[in-house]
Amino acid sequence: MFKSLSLKVIIFGFIFTFFSSFGQSFFLGLFNSSIRDTLSITQGQFGSIYASATLLSSFLLIWVGKKIDDINIFKFVFFVTLLLSFSCFFFSKISSIIFLFVAIFLMRFSGQGMMSHTATTTISRYFTKSRGKALSTCWFGLSTAEFFLPVLIVYLLTITSWQNLWISISILVLIFLPITSFILIKKLNFDSREDVENEEFKEKDIKQWKRVEVLKDYRFYVICLNMLAMPWIATGVFVYQSFIIESKEWGAFVIAQSFMVYSILSVLTLLVSGFLIDKFTSRRLLIFMNIPLLLSSLVLIFFDIPLSAFIFLGLIGVSNGFANVLGSSTWAEIYGVKHIGSIKALTTALMVFSTAFGTALFGLLIDKGFSIEQIALVSSIYISTSIILLFFVRNKLNPQYI
Repeated sequence: MFKSLSLKVIIFGFIFTFFSSFGQSFFLGLFNSSIRDTLSITQGQFGSIYASATLLSSFLLIWVGKKIDDINIFKFVFFVTLLLSFSCFFFSKISSIIFLFVAIFLMRFSGQGMMSHTATTTISRYFTKSRGKALSTCWFGLSTAEFFLPVLIVYLLTITSWQNLWISISILVLIFLPITSFILIKKLNFDSREDVENEEFKEKDIKQWKRVEVLKDYRFYVICLNMLAMPWIATGVFVYQSFIIESKEWGAFVIAQSFMVYSILSVLTLLVSGFLIDKFTSRRLLIFMNIPLLLSSLVLIFFDIPLSAFIFLGLIGVSNGFANVLGSSTWAEIYGVKHIGSIKALTTALMVFSTAFGTALFGLLIDKGFSIEQIALVSSIYISTSIILLFFVRNKLNPQYI
């Protein structure tokens, strides 16, 4: 399916999305209770610190992320690797609330932000005809981490301290990533492209939009409304899953099994979406991305039986699989790849911002006395509005040709 260099680029993307997990909410959340016990802080205090640190990281990402368009790819990767290793080491030294804020900021910026941004930007720029399959394979790295790491970390926490774990992760990043990056992408440059015998898309003839031009394009905001639905709603669900469990009386065992359904369907959709994108384009599939997410909110509104938990999280998993790939390929299709790093730095920052927004909004609504059904209704209204707006502009999402 892929030639030698193409395969190396995909393996690089897989590895970097896997290692981005160290800054993802699902991974950092595993250390929630350990850190709160160390600092003697409440869930609310931890959530506020987490949201504000995430928000700050999203703003910095807009500026730093665009540098991938100006710096040699391997040098940029080396910088990101050093940053992630330092961030992991700093995380092991948390001893106060200030240190916690800085540590979460560094992990969210270097892990969730820069690692995933570097992987998906490199893939989006290099591939043309096979971009969908390449991105779906790349994002499989994060799905693999979501499947294996929670069990592994929970076990390791029984035999060693959480501080030692983070030091070990820091050393692993410092040794493993530079070596693999050197082997895989040392020869890669800005003009490196996938070898395509029958150039169907003629991407070199597409207008290459700059970020300032994208910001003036109304289509960008309509697409963003749809792209950001999954991050803020899913983050709210994951962070406040205990509130959902108590409200629905599902029980921790049921929700744990439901997350397995989420993970499996997310991976399956991820793999299928790559082939669908290469066949039909991201622009045509975008309208369907959040329909499962909308259905999941309706399930939460109208059903209470334990079986609904599996359907609820399963539907979120389907939308998540589509969103991961479409969130990278759509921008390259519409706006070209010359300035894709700058554009994706902005969209990745918006995604990170939306996760902080979701955490804050869900918490605010819960504190105001909203039921989970009412919160799901708010979510469904947002999703429906964004889909309707996208429906009206769906035929205007084609790229401009020179």
